[in-house]
Amino acid sequence: MIAHKVCMLGSFAVGKTSLVRRFVETLFSDTYQTTVGVKVDKKVVDVHGQPVTLVLWDIQGVEEAEPLRRSYLRGAHGYLVVCDGTRGETLAQCLEIADKAKVSIGDVPSLLLVNKADLKDQWEIPLEVLDGLRGKGWQILETSAKDGQNVEEAFQMLASSMVSLIKS
Repeated sequence: MIAHKVCMLGSFAVGKTSLVRRFVETLFSDTYQTTVGVKVDKKVVDVHGQPVTLVLWDIQGVEEAEPLRRSYLRGAHGYLVVCDGTRGETLAQCLEIADKAKVSIGDVPSLLLVNKADLKDQWEIPLEVLDGLRGKGWQILETSAKDGQNVEEAFQMLASSMVSLIKS
């Protein structure tokens, strides 16, 4: 069975851990738990009839002054970079983190997840900005760890991209 390392990247409290928990355990908790260092989970998904193990590295949130730990990224086959739609500043931080990840691990498959779609009426990130990023080649999904919107789809899309890259 093929195994792929996937890193969850983003600022503090954007919902990385909640997205992983929703994906792996189909659970959501309103209780905030800070990730210290890295937490690793696994889940097997089906990609074109082939079982693929996703090894999910939920990496602690990165602040502006804190460097992204390259040792956590080493060997990653892809990553999901997450921002919080209700906190506009997390988008810029997320894009900066994605740039640093690309320098560290190269051009591997990735997606930008704008989390907290269940609170879309409170979003501080204009949809026009997201459309502009899409126009620059970003793959973006609006997700909600709380209600599960696009969570399974995000991980499945990333898994498919990683498998397609290996086959080509």
